[in-house]
Amino acid sequence: MSGNGDDELSPSPLPCEWARGKMIGSGSFGVVHLAINKSSGSLFVVKSSESQEGDQSLENEASVLTSLDSPHIVQCLGKDVSFGDNGHTKTNLFIEYMAAGSLGDVAEKLGGKLDEGVIRVYTREILKGLKYLHDSGIVHGDVKCQNVLLGPCGTVKLADFGCARRLPSGTGTGTGATGNLKFLCGTPLWMAPEVLRNEGLDFSADIWSLGCTVIEMATGRTPWGKLGVSNQMAVILKIASSNELPSFPRDFSKAGLDFLNKCLVRKAERRSTVDELLNHPFIKGEMVIKKHETYSPLSVLDMGDDGYGSDESEEMKVRSKIPFSVRRYEKRKSTQRQCTENEMVSQENWVTVRT
Repeated sequence: MSGNGDDELSPSPLPCEWARGKMIGSGSFGVVHLAINKSSGSLFVVKSSESQEGDQSLENEASVLTSLDSPHIVQCLGKDVSFGDNGHTKTNLFIEYMAAGSLGDVAEKLGGKLDEGVIRVYTREILKGLKYLHDSGIVHGDVKCQNVLLGPCGTVKLADFGCARRLPSGTGTGTGATGNLKFLCGTPLWMAPEVLRNEGLDFSADIWSLGCTVIEMATGRTPWGKLGVSNQMAVILKIASSNELPSFPRDFSKAGLDFLNKCLVRKAERRSTVDELLNHPFIKGEMVIKKHETYSPLSVLDMGDDGYGSDESEEMKVRSKIPFSVRRYEKRKSTQRQCTENEMVSQENWVTVRT
């Protein structure tokens, strides 16, 4: 099937003629097909809907996406209207093609769950996308693995903006859109408690969903585990009405668990902001150096200096500030036995360091 492009929404000319390929995804709004530009041979995806609700979702997504320009957000190439097999009009939204698919697809192909180091990288990129959105006054509204797309070289981009909302200027955490059924949009198991209670929507709702997404990456399951599959309504009531939180991954580091504690706070105003989370040790990959750990020399001139790996960490810090010539003079006063021990280091004591 082919259609005529409308370049009104695109920063570059849309394909005058395109062909729809196989279906690669589906959702509540409609379906997603791979498509090709017949004039250039380039690939893109087409999101289509034949329902009124789906058309509204695609119109909202097009409205949001065409106002954005970020390497962390999927690019909207435009839209057009064609006719389906039943003769009804079909809205088609053109989106850039991310060859690796969704983060959920990638995790499934890699065994279901991801290593914590990989989760840190992906979470950092998701946060960069959320920062751009929040700085632009936009709440994504449906953050989850299935709505995060990957390129073949590891590029991470937020996608699916059918539930996105632009907040009135001046609103912030805890002061977002007021209760309205129109704002009850998203995926329930990833929704923040106040959203399920229909109390409003603001940036902090994305932070809760991000915490659920991290759990999803770490466990390979919904953020509420098996209960979310067997009895979704019970989970929805639990999120909205109880004080419970999703179960955190058992094998997560302390930094990772603390990060989740900053996201999954039931009171929206107490959740961390995007900026705070971008500076969290889990995201920055910071590690506390214990005094018994092996230290790498700062330069070749520091090879063999006393103090590395000793218990006297404060003395080591002081000695590192003493000029090399002075330290070297002090070293000459040591006994020949000490010099021999430092110079004849066995190979087992070397530590391989990789950047």
